[in-house]
Amino acid sequence: MHDVVTRLSGDADADRKLKGIYSICSAHPWVLEAAMQQALEDNTPLLIESTSNQVDQYGGYTGMKPADFVRFVYKIADEVGFDRARLILGGDHLGPNAWRALPAEEAMQKAEALIEAYVSAGFGKIHLDASMPCGGDPERLSDDVVAERASRLCAVGENAAKREGILRKPVYVIGTEVPVPGGASEELEGVEVTHRDAALETVAIHRKAWHARGLDDAWQRVIALVVQPGVEFDHTKVIDYQPELASDLSEALTQLPGMVFEAHSTDYQKAEALRHLVHDGFAILKVGPGVTFALREALFALADIEAELVPSHEQSKLREVIEKVMLDKPGNWERYYHGNAREQHLLRTYSYSDRVRYYWTDADIAAAAQTLLRNLESTPIPENLLSRYLPAQYWAMRAGRIDGSPMSLIHSKVREVIDMYASACRA
Repeated sequence: MHDVVTRLSGDADADRKLKGIYSICSAHPWVLEAAMQQALEDNTPLLIESTSNQVDQYGGYTGMKPADFVRFVYKIADEVGFDRARLILGGDHLGPNAWRALPAEEAMQKAEALIEAYVSAGFGKIHLDASMPCGGDPERLSDDVVAERASRLCAVGENAAKREGILRKPVYVIGTEVPVPGGASEELEGVEVTHRDAALETVAIHRKAWHARGLDDAWQRVIALVVQPGVEFDHTKVIDYQPELASDLSEALTQLPGMVFEAHSTDYQKAEALRHLVHDGFAILKVGPGVTFALREALFALADIEAELVPSHEQSKLREVIEKVMLDKPGNWERYYHGNAREQHLLRTYSYSDRVRYYWTDADIAAAAQTLLRNLESTPIPENLLSRYLPAQYWAMRAGRIDGSPMSLIHSKVREVIDMYASACRA
């Protein structure tokens, strides 16, 4: 095991306890609370990442700039009692992705401002993603162009860290074979594992680009390469990891001292698959929709319980409110969910891509969620009803691990997912 955890966290003890590290890619406070509870219990660092869609210099879809996100996470950590020093903040897919429609140079200037904002705010792990073509570019960029643009962004990050007097300089993640953020939007039959030689060539080209810009010191902090180990999900199914298909790729790490592989789209993988991934060198596991999918399951189960216990005129009607808002504001799902009206309804509700996650901050939905919590806080949930809708949480309450309050049920449901990642990363 490379010292990726030590290099990320600065905690040598953590490296002895962990074989890898999982990354929570979410901006939902209840998900982050659950993740911090898990890390507290495990006594490990916690890696939290925001994507360039969620958080950017203009606010992203969360309305938060990088410095805002740092304050947001720190506030939650203080409330949970999680030591800020054990938090690792990362930026995912940082590059020109949001501005692909613009001419390449203009998009890159915006990407530079994005990197500067992230590093200046104190993000310590930076995924440089310049893999997407912009206006005027060919349909597929060469590794040389991607590496040149990534090195340009790295130089901006280095200058920002120097200007801000940041003592612990950022670490970087590179890679040209980057999966689509949030899962595939079309039905998948399978995915091709990154070829071993392609991975080695990608690293060699990036190293050359870093050297050309005088970034040899920064290259020593390039800790991971994003590759495709053969895992992905679409709206309704998961492509499971098959270790035998990735064995050649894993062997490439013997020629990449100081580096590990970063695996995106590991959401919904089985527990044993996550353990195999870490064992095979995919030591940074990213999870995003998987945790918000669990959050949605918990809230919908609580809404069903509410319907059993609370008079109709007092109910939150959370599910109905979400459906109305998503129909009134289809921008975050209509390009991805196809089919007839019934099929689209099922995808809005249950898709693995979980595009409901873009709507939790909507004022009407947030108000309905708070009404749901208030109703169930004032109307105790009978044990036998909890068993019907949230059976794992029923047993957790019976065992005394949670108190059965609505928020404890939500945290417990989300931690079902996070615990699989935590277990896979333990030494």
